[in-house]
Amino acid sequence: MYFYQKRLIKTLTEEEFRAGYRKAQLIDLRDQEDFKNGHILGARNIPFAQLKTRSKEIRRDQAVYLYDQMGVRPGQAARILRKNGVTELYQLKGGFKLWSGKVKKGL
Repeated sequence: MYFYQKRLIKTLTEEEFRAGYRKAQLIDLRDQEDFKNGHILGARNIPFAQLKTRSKEIRRDQAVYLYDQMGVRPGQAARILRKNGVTELYQLKGGFKLWSGKVKKGL
C-alpha cells in the first residue's frame, strides 16, 4: 500500500513544499473547524470527506499540493484525484502539525 501511494503522490519536505506551493493549487484536507483554527496561507479547504463530490473544483492542468494534520490523508486523496485526471500531486511530509511557515486563522 505505501509503495503504491508513493507512486501516486510525491512527499516533500517543508522546504520543498514552500518552494512550489505558491505556483500550484494548495488544498487543506482537514475539516472546516481545523481549517478555521489555522491553515497555510493561500490554502483552500476541501475536507477529505467531501473530496469525491468536490473534486471537479480542482484543476487538472496545474500541480496540486495537499496536506492534512499529520500527513495521513493525502495518499488516499491522491487515489481519488488521479481517477479524476489530476497527475501532478505533492504532499507535505508530517502534515500541518510540523509546518513552521505562515499560518492564517479564519476562513
